[in-house]
Amino acid sequence: MTVTLRPATEGDLMAVGALHQRSRVATYSAFLPAEALADPTPEAMGRYWVERWIWERDTHRMTVAERAGAVVGFSHLGPDDEDDPATGLLNAIHLDPAEQGRGVGRTLMVDALDAMRAQGWRRAVLWVLRDNAHARSFYERGGWTPTGAEREEHIGTALTPQLRYTRLLDA
Repeated sequence: MTVTLRPATEGDLMAVGALHQRSRVATYSAFLPAEALADPTPEAMGRYWVERWIWERDTHRMTVAERAGAVVGFSHLGPDDEDDPATGLLNAIHLDPAEQGRGVGRTLMVDALDAMRAQGWRRAVLWVLRDNAHARSFYERGGWTPTGAEREEHIGTALTPQLRYTRLLDA
């Protein structure tokens, strides 16, 4: 059964939130404590996306991947968080844990890069958790390289170091 991509709708956001939380727990539990991942609940994460959608739907793009009518992944992108008008920010690619290794992440990344090019951006950036070796390898295989910039943000109770990656968007 193949995966199809389509623009997200408001009706997808609760499913996106639940998937986002499942993805975080499955992936981040290798390097973050369980208590850091206990919150938010899948429902709370869905409400987070509903609220975020209100403010970003005109400036950001969310794409969902579906298999057999179920959301199995999503990407979210928008303008650069450092206000560079030539740069787009890939905010997220998350997959249902059962979809890991099936090509869905790569399909979402190719689609996101194409959307960034169509937006007129010449460069893409993203932030990735420093300790998320799987994601870092995924992005590096896709042509992304670390910029040397770092930041720290909380996931639950855990302060998480993040690395900024970049990739040129060839025409």
